[in-house]
Amino acid sequence: MGGIVLLAGLLARLGRRYGFPTVPCYMLVGILLGPGTPGPVLIEHPEDIAILASLGLVLLLFHLGVEFPAEQVLGSGKRLFIAAGVYIGLNVSAGLALGFALGWGTSEALVIAGALGISSSAIATKLLIELRRLTNAETPIILGIIVIEDMFLAFYLALLSPVLNDSGSTADFVVDLLVSFGFLVLLFALARWGARAISMVLNSREDELLAILMVGLVVLVAGIALEVGVSEAIGALMIGLVVSRTSLKERVEQLVLPLRDVFAAIFFVSFGLTIDVGDLGGVALPVAIAVCVTLLTNMTAGIVTARLFGFNQRAATNIGLTVLGRGEFSLILATLAITAGLDDRIGPFVALYVLVLAIAAPLLASQSRHFARFVPDRLLRSRWRYVQSETMSTSCMHQDQMEITETDIDVCQQCVADGGTWVQLRLCMKCGLVACCDDSPARHARAHYEDEHHPVIQSLQPGADWQYCYVDEILVREPLGRSRTTS
Repeated sequence: MGGIVLLAGLLARLGRRYGFPTVPCYMLVGILLGPGTPGPVLIEHPEDIAILASLGLVLLLFHLGVEFPAEQVLGSGKRLFIAAGVYIGLNVSAGLALGFALGWGTSEALVIAGALGISSSAIATKLLIELRRLTNAETPIILGIIVIEDMFLAFYLALLSPVLNDSGSTADFVVDLLVSFGFLVLLFALARWGARAISMVLNSREDELLAILMVGLVVLVAGIALEVGVSEAIGALMIGLVVSRTSLKERVEQLVLPLRDVFAAIFFVSFGLTIDVGDLGGVALPVAIAVCVTLLTNMTAGIVTARLFGFNQRAATNIGLTVLGRGEFSLILATLAITAGLDDRIGPFVALYVLVLAIAAPLLASQSRHFARFVPDRLLRSRWRYVQSETMSTSCMHQDQMEITETDIDVCQQCVADGGTWVQLRLCMKCGLVACCDDSPARHARAHYEDEHHPVIQSLQPGADWQYCYVDEILVREPLGRSRTTS
């Protein structure tokens, strides 16, 4: 086991150099060095590390619960919930339809719906950092969608647990479903009113003891969840939510992070060990269809979100492609499906699907500027024809020079004086000069910037509500919830 984990770490380190996430690297090592692939086999029986893999799953979901910013989501307004609802609804519905279209049963289709429906928060966050988009206008919306997906995850797991447990009659299914949601309600109540008691149980000045108490509590709750017919994943997620409301949240986050990374790597390697490479060819066509469907639904959701928030085409493609990657949650669902004895094709299907999107997402997201050109203006709220591929940012080094935002002038005075014509007008936000755009023959707005070094202009075209910084080469927009004062 030591050898395969070491190789997984080395391959992940190599992948990081080329911008790839770690999850597919761990999976790939498990697939290539497992019993389902011809050649050297480091672990003959994947069940030998099943306990460690389960601990990885539990710690992965626990950490997700601990870092869950519930207050941020609840205060984000209904537009964010609409955007997240559209994203989740489109992807889950498409996954469910695909599952049925492939001839699988209801249980398998529900697993496929979840696997296609939820993006990888790890991959999305990593892309935002590596592509330097943390100050982009659309980034808070992307993060909000990811957080709401995590909320949906808890309820979806509760819904799926009785299905995976193969409840016999309708009455048994209803009872199992009520037990699952009852367990959820109990843990939500514990988060609301019992955080202080949990804090007293865990509290210790020594990190060693806090880590032991924390792991013991997480494993205990996950085990209780299994006993009552709910997956260990949802038990771990919910106790994480409880801990997130205690005064120990930051210390627990720091302590659980290295444990999560080590055991989560074992979980992903273990999943790869269960995949027979010979089965991947049989699911190649369904996976290709699933990838195309996911790309289509993500881009549609990105456009809808951009329209809701008044973003341009570049922001729309950034949203859709940043959350394109699939990872930990899809693999968790596949693992639960395999454990429940569902169709054997689910494991290879989800494995190949995650691998393809984990590789494709960083490549496509880095080229979002080019995809933005194919999104027509009529699909969005404002007119972005001239700046559809420009980055929208909430931060600009020259915002102190955005002094003038209104004018009564509706001509390019220099063009009038020269007897010339113009296409559109721009307002210099430093001195108030009105000049013609870059598509006009004289390009007086840019010439004014080059002469006077006034960096920020505003479009005066009706329906085109944007400002542009020549120096930073970005569209400038105040953070959501704030408004710029006018002069």
